[in-house]
Amino acid sequence: MDFEPSLLFTPDGVRDVYGRECREYNVIRRMIRHEMELYGFRDIKTPSYEFFDIFNKERGTVPSNQMFKFFDRHNNTLVLRPDHTPQIARCVARYYADEDMQLRLCYTGNTFIHNTSYQGKLSETTQIGAEIIGDASSDADGEMLTLAIECLKKSGLKDFSVDVGHAGVFRGLVRKAGLDIEEIKKLRHFIENKNSHAVKELLSEKSMDDGVREVLIRLPEIFADDDSLTFVKERVSDEETLAAIERLETIRDILEGFNMLDHVTFDLGMLAKMDYYTGVIFKAYTFGTGEAIASGGRYDDLMAQFGKDKPAVGVVFLLNSLMEALASEKVEVLTPDEDILILYRSTNRNVAIDLAKKLRDEGQPAFLMRKNADLSLEEYKEYGKRRGLKELRYIDDTGEITVFNV
Repeated sequence: MDFEPSLLFTPDGVRDVYGRECREYNVIRRMIRHEMELYGFRDIKTPSYEFFDIFNKERGTVPSNQMFKFFDRHNNTLVLRPDHTPQIARCVARYYADEDMQLRLCYTGNTFIHNTSYQGKLSETTQIGAEIIGDASSDADGEMLTLAIECLKKSGLKDFSVDVGHAGVFRGLVRKAGLDIEEIKKLRHFIENKNSHAVKELLSEKSMDDGVREVLIRLPEIFADDDSLTFVKERVSDEETLAAIERLETIRDILEGFNMLDHVTFDLGMLAKMDYYTGVIFKAYTFGTGEAIASGGRYDDLMAQFGKDKPAVGVVFLLNSLMEALASEKVEVLTPDEDILILYRSTNRNVAIDLAKKLRDEGQPAFLMRKNADLSLEEYKEYGKRRGLKELRYIDDTGEITVFNV
């Protein structure tokens, strides 16, 4: 069979991770998972593909044209998982239907969103997430934010910021303003791009409360310091907007108790990417990557769509973006170089096998390799350096063991 060189390459939107990069990737993944376990989260594993309706438009998740779709033998439309949160909601409704107390679940898995090549984004990304289900309190919000900040700090990042907002601020304002769907869509775009002039022009011909208009125009640049909060409160009487601001003030007090405010910015103009978010929303950013490295929020209505009406709040770490950020900041991810190569001649195979068993029983990774007579010890040492090995232990013809640190 003729060899086709193009088969060595991956399709657009996906990539291989190997060598030291893969080892660093696993170190950060294990660190985040360990931190989640310390906070009381326990694993759940969901499938890579689901029925399309799990992620349909009504759920407020990824647009249909960005999903990877295919059909099973019964002609059901299936999709590769674009988002973990609806899956978690489905699982809780099915397997924890009788649980009325708090649940803490965490997961690791890949998501698949069809991004065009000019966007420069991967279509397959790895996510590590955690969900607190059955707890509507601001304390749950604060603890989820604390977990996010703690994990990012322990990854080695120094310069990062967690922007915190509330979905109820924008939702309450646009309802009070009486905007239609198309106007809301345009307004979202302008606010996301911090374009106050475009917001002012859009609202100039609309009849609405002057205070609401003034707040909407300022929304792209309003951060939740005391002066800004006072500015909004003096101009808005909408209950949902005011309740959202009060919630953010409470969360700020909780984060202060955790000593986590150094990395937090409260942004009243922050908008939720997923429509299912109902309360606090947040995204973490750092230099060197345009994408968020972590995000999350409260989604109190999603669970009811699967038959179990429970409040919930979650966080997800976008591992690919986080690794890019660590590389950009030149953060050294310490990977344990623990492997020991046991090199032996065939006459001492059993000695090598016994040594490997002993090391493995002690928890020390070790692997065996019979020495090729045509290769020198120096060549094996160079191989050990390329592999990032801890030691090379050579058993010669006499059974003597020589240890080389590589």
